[in-house]
Amino acid sequence: MAHRFAFTVQSTDLDVIGHVNNAKYLEYMEWARFDWIWQLGFTLDELKRRAVLPVVVNINIHYRKELRMREEVYALTTVLRVGEKSFAIRHELYNKDDVLVADADVTMVMIDANTRRSVALPEELRAALEKELASSSLPDAMK
Repeated sequence: MAHRFAFTVQSTDLDVIGHVNNAKYLEYMEWARFDWIWQLGFTLDELKRRAVLPVVVNINIHYRKELRMREEVYALTTVLRVGEKSFAIRHELYNKDDVLVADADVTMVMIDANTRRSVALPEELRAALEKELASSSLPDAMK
């Protein structure tokens, strides 16, 4: 199942043209990503305890429609693939009319917090990601 995160566009999100600045779309996706991974049990405290950090190594984003001040928006986050040390997710941003306004594929690598080198995904995270991946690939009738 896709993780859903809702928010409202604020005045500080706008650029000189009067719509949401392109960098803010990435920030919205980051908010959704943190909420999603925390819901999986990997809070900042848990990541610190394990001395691991998920870091973004690639983002491919498509801007599809502008957003304006006070628009209600929601982000859907789904798992695309799971590797040994990395995983990829998709963020989709929708407006209140359920129109896709932006989407991005994000690749993340798990690193050791001390050495800053890539490490294997924690088994609990791998299991949660694989479960999410399996549920998102099921036909709708089986969800």
